[in-house]
Amino acid sequence: MFSIEHEFDSTVITLVDDAPAPLQEDVVINAFEECVTIEQYDPRTDSMQKITLSMTQLRDLGAALNLPEGVYTLNTPKRNG
Repeated sequence: MFSIEHEFDSTVITLVDDAPAPLQEDVVINAFEECVTIEQYDPRTDSMQKITLSMTQLRDLGAALNLPEGVYTLNTPKRNG
């Protein structure tokens, strides 16, 4: 299950693990104009863990989900004018 909320400066996506046990903590994704953050509560440390991805890293992650093993470089189209 997931939810989507539009905030002033970001879109917030929350992923809720509703699969059979053992369940993982919710994952909160904040999509800003310049980056994306991914947060998840860690019960071992009793703290939120945060990862920040640049838009380039996010693009590469999206591409990697659909590719076989290997090392890749994505070419971006050049803009005219």
